Amino acid sequence: MPLTFDFPFEQLVDYNGINPKPADFDAFWDAGLEEMKRLDPDVQLVPADFETSFCECFDLYYTGVNQARIHAKLIKPRSSQPPHPAILMFHGYTGNAGDWLDKLGYAAQGYTVAAMDCRGQGGSPEDTGGVTGNTLHGHIIRGLDDALNGSPEKLLFRQVFLDTAQLARIVMDMPDVDAGRVGVTGGSQGGALTMACAALEPRIKRAAPVYPFLSDYKRVWEMDQARDAYKELQEYFRHFDPNHKKEDAIFEKLGYIDIQHLASRIRADVLWGIGLMDTVCPPSSQFAASNKLTARKSMEIYPDFAHENLPGFADKTFQFMLGL
Repeated sequence: MPLTFDFPFEQLVDYNGINPKPADFDAFWDAGLEEMKRLDPDVQLVPADFETSFCECFDLYYTGVNQARIHAKLIKPRSSQPPHPAILMFHGYTGNAGDWLDKLGYAAQGYTVAAMDCRGQGGSPEDTGGVTGNTLHGHIIRGLDDALNGSPEKLLFRQVFLDTAQLARIVMDMPDVDAGRVGVTGGSQGGALTMACAALEPRIKRAAPVYPFLSDYKRVWEMDQARDAYKELQEYFRHFDPNHKKEDAIFEKLGYIDIQHLASRIRADVLWGIGLMDTVCPPSSQFAASNKLTARKSMEIYPDFAHENLPGFADKTFQFMLGL
């Protein structure tokens, strides 16, 4: 499978990434989880205007780290025998939790479904801010100046990753949900959040990421693919480090929110969708993460597809999750 912009396929299957992993990476995430667990999530369920004969719909609100109120759409089946499985869904960069209709297939099968709005993006949660430096454009680099000055806990995606784990805990604690039968899925940024959630909440049973974002930043930069979703990397260097004097430190700090370094924590079975023509989330950046998985995985490879709909993968994901 020759690629015109990335490694040959034969090299991808052995590629392990180049973005550095901070020496205290595991301690960093362990501390984040402890902070999250100490929070009172103050869960609130508000009945939604949308409903069907087979499910109830709610707006779910909870408190995440830094006291931000996070929103998710929640669907509960009316007739499923408890305890039943659940699915968590995560959206793409700048998006939101989407329409209720997108979740009804799982609800019709008797699953609880929760779809999170990422803080500061296209939905309704709070971004409580509190960072120094650039806040104009880009959530990868939001908090990067603080990280360079010794406070990596200010990185925005650290908070978003923890929001996913908090949502998983909330759903798993629902009396009608079987905590041992919970799956997660999402594409692009949602694929990254799928990985983060499964890594930070090890009880997740199945994970189906689609061409995940937020992986191997240095590789994306060296490929000259820091455009589209990763464009903020280029903008950061152009505005704040034009001579690249801090390049090593920048990529080392971004390593805290690089999903390849979280992959080994995942215990869930993984079904991964990837298009080998993807210039938004290049294949090598994805294989850097998938090759670090120690859990059981299946890669669904689409040689002629890019960052777009992968035909049949949504159906395969649905069937995969029916095995919960």
